[in-house]
Amino acid sequence: MHIGVPLFMLRPEQMAPVAQRAEGLGFESVWVAEHLVFPAQIRSRYPYAKEGVPPINPATPLLDPLLVLMQVAALTERIRLGTNVYILPLRHPISVARMVTTLDVLSRGRVSFGVGLGWLEEEFTAVGVDFATRAGRTREAIRALRALWTEEAPSFAGRYVAFPPVRFEPKPVQRPHPPILVGGESEAALRRAAALGDGWYGVGHTPESAAARVGRLRALLAEYGRAAVPFDLTVSHGGGPLTADDVRRYQDAGITRVVSLPWRRAREAEEGLGRLADSVLRTA
Repeated sequence: MHIGVPLFMLRPEQMAPVAQRAEGLGFESVWVAEHLVFPAQIRSRYPYAKEGVPPINPATPLLDPLLVLMQVAALTERIRLGTNVYILPLRHPISVARMVTTLDVLSRGRVSFGVGLGWLEEEFTAVGVDFATRAGRTREAIRALRALWTEEAPSFAGRYVAFPPVRFEPKPVQRPHPPILVGGESEAALRRAAALGDGWYGVGHTPESAAARVGRLRALLAEYGRAAVPFDLTVSHGGGPLTADDVRRYQDAGITRVVSLPWRRAREAEEGLGRLADSVLRTA
């Protein structure tokens, strides 16, 4: 069982030092969330809250997660570098593949690439991408990434993505490529993860809710003939501070990694890391 922490609610100058501290304490990974842009007023329904209201201020400053993780990579040696999650259909997969490859090469193979469809329609409108086609765009982008990362002269011919044979070098350090963790909670998202992903990233779980998702994903992996394929099962913890008992129950449920936020304010970050390390790392 691996324990990760999100670099969330931090000031820009805190992110790398907090990641360094996390590495020193023995955490397995750090994770950075992503939005490309917020509208001045959010009207889209937020899928991870019962009432549908996003816990987001549109004036929140945004940094590119891959560039943040590049700085973290330069100042750390072992800790894994994850996105939770990168909104894949907003960009062309060749550009994404180049950025992720660069991070993987310069970090010496430490990237876990969490991807998602996105939920904020206004964000897609701002960059001229059709929100209604984001699922199809994501499926094609994942396949195109794999081609770019593994084939000598990759090409792709899809409805939304198409390019002739190209040379794409260097390849990522991780072979066959950085793991692609597909995020989402719906049945369609679970099917997408089981059919196309190297793993799944779930949001706001308890051990009990995670166990239900694991059961469904295992059934879907079998349905797609992928039951024997290594599959990373990562969830962010919801419902209060993570405890050693929670970790044991997540492990019993088949979860590979738990990502937990141990602070509520930026100034409490390093203290919160210390508390979480004392409470769970020795039993993880």
